[in-house]
Amino acid sequence: MAILKSPPRPPKNETVQIRVEEEIRAKLQKYAEFIDSSESYVVSEALMLPFREDHEFKSWLEEPARNGDQAPTGGGSLFDTAKKA
Repeated sequence: MAILKSPPRPPKNETVQIRVEEEIRAKLQKYAEFIDSSESYVVSEALMLPFREDHEFKSWLEEPARNGDQAPTGGGSLFDTAKKA
């Protein structure tokens, strides 16, 4: 048995193209700079907030007709998702 654990695998990424107002884009760039991160990370984490906190959405998502009878993923930050893989 290895003494050290292998590093977590990063989650698979998908490309999404969206259109936002210029002001939102500018603030996104500044916020990413502010937290020393990428714009992708900021958007992903911002989207995870309602996915984690909206209990009505969670209930809706858990309905078998919505998820193809698959177990819900549970959400979490990108880091948490990477740790589980």
